[in-house]
Amino acid sequence: MLVKCAELEMPAGYDAMIARRQGHEPVAYITGRQAFWDLDLLITTDVLIPRSDSETLIDASVSAFADRAAPATILDLGTGSGALLLAALSAFPTATGIGIDASKAALAVAKQNAEICGFKDRTNLVLIDWRVDGWLAALPAPFDLILANPPYIADGTSLDEMVAQHEPHNALFAGSDGLDDYRILLPAMANLLSVGGTAIFEIGFDQADSVSNLARNAGLEPSLRLDLSGNPRALVLKRAA
Repeated sequence: MLVKCAELEMPAGYDAMIARRQGHEPVAYITGRQAFWDLDLLITTDVLIPRSDSETLIDASVSAFADRAAPATILDLGTGSGALLLAALSAFPTATGIGIDASKAALAVAKQNAEICGFKDRTNLVLIDWRVDGWLAALPAPFDLILANPPYIADGTSLDEMVAQHEPHNALFAGSDGLDDYRILLPAMANLLSVGGTAIFEIGFDQADSVSNLARNAGLEPSLRLDLSGNPRALVLKRAA
């Protein structure tokens, strides 16, 4: 015998949320939340949505320090929501970290996330634009672990509607070949990495060779990490011997 259940009451604003989703707005912007690593992060349209593919950088970080002392100092270049930095602080409970970004609005989101995650006292978030000369002087180098998910999409690339219409373009595009920010950041590793330190950069699926060549030209030894889908996702970088 079937039992008739009471009609479900939709939450306040449900219809508006459905309308936003029908307009191809990402769920994370509608709900204002996104899971990343072991964290639940606040998300706004001022930051990119952290994706599970980027957790490859945290996996690679844990592997890089598996047989040696954990990093004491961490730098996140282009921190956005703070996802990479805060996930690394979760993975390395004794570390402290600095996250930089050129967007005041993004840093405001990262600061809220640092507090939500309980890492406020271990985190310093600083307004720095690496495209402006002199940016290195503001950082208290060296760092044991450096993480970066810089813009790496070539200008004019056709993107999924959800990304193209809603995510911040200044965090996506990086010149005619998508390599502009790597050309700035990779040479800076000589000044930022501690002796024996490790830098891990996210890359586009077709950029392993091009970014590896830039890394070698900057005196770094790259090794490739694949994401769970088997796609090139990150380069683990160390100073060449």
